[in-house]
Amino acid sequence: MSQSDRFVPRVRLVDVARAAGVSKTTVSAALNGTGRLPAATREHVRQVARRLGYRPNATARLLRTGHARLLGLVAREYVETPWVYAELAYFGQLVIATTRAALAHGYGVVLLPTSGPDDCWLDMPLDGVFVVDPVAGDPMVGDFLAAGVPVVSDRRALAAVADGSRQELGRWVDFDHGDAARGVLDHLEAAGAERIAVVAGATTACFHQESVQAYRDWCAERGRSPLVSYLSGPGVRRALGAVEELLDDPVPPDALFVLVEANPPLLLDAIQRRGLSVPDDLLLVCTTEDPAARYTKPPISTLGFLPGETAETAVELLVDCVEDREGDRGRLFTADFQARASSAGLRRRPGRTPHRTS
Repeated sequence: MSQSDRFVPRVRLVDVARAAGVSKTTVSAALNGTGRLPAATREHVRQVARRLGYRPNATARLLRTGHARLLGLVAREYVETPWVYAELAYFGQLVIATTRAALAHGYGVVLLPTSGPDDCWLDMPLDGVFVVDPVAGDPMVGDFLAAGVPVVSDRRALAAVADGSRQELGRWVDFDHGDAARGVLDHLEAAGAERIAVVAGATTACFHQESVQAYRDWCAERGRSPLVSYLSGPGVRRALGAVEELLDDPVPPDALFVLVEANPPLLLDAIQRRGLSVPDDLLLVCTTEDPAARYTKPPISTLGFLPGETAETAVELLVDCVEDREGDRGRLFTADFQARASSAGLRRRPGRTPHRTS
């Protein structure tokens, strides 16, 4: 086969217009999702384009419109371990939901590292960025806004860099983390817990800081001593180690509120191997989106932060900003607490103490 035989001419916009019997302007509007076209016309043009194998020239479109139709996504909580967030249940679901929502609007998603040489992310042709769990005073949020790139993040991050020139480029999705934590603590107290311990991340991300502060305030209001074990980084081993450390306390807790992502079956197994029964001896609530929590024995109570809903809203806010449409400035969500058998109530069996390892 000669080189000329292998060459296939690129299908142009005018070719699609000619085959569909419409103007080039109509083809452009139909394929870009713009304009006021009848649904039948838009679908007809798209079918013709697919049949002919038409692909828009991304470079030409970028030069013409100034948009690459790419959105960035990054989880900033894990600055020291740039890609580990993709391995965790919550962030895994968030990535999928963000990608699905972006595609529905005609955008692709680029997963960004939490850190990189010389702020490499600023060289990417991104139309907007969803910055999840930013650290305190997050420079990434400020850098993108200063570069004129729209950002969706939490309210604290946007407030830290807010000024007149950047205000319109920032949108937010957020939770009242303190209120969510208090709801779990009240539930555990009602189930009989008197010494509740918390496993948290050693990070300045808003979720961990607000949740732990709410816990400390809650304990102070009741005259109780807080018991917190901090993780230096993500990972199942670290989470299990933090739980074991708490159970080895001279006065062990009778309830655990785990704020970090942990594997529910492994966590339950670690507790049971130390001679404790859940919930008879120890109540347990985990912050996780891992569906396995529903199927352990006993099923584990969970506090969830709606990755699907927040991702869809974040994408809508970004697209509104990128395409200069009027829209909401942000949205406050309510966390999803699912009370299951693991926090149903203590029985306080006499003489029952944790097994201590040497």
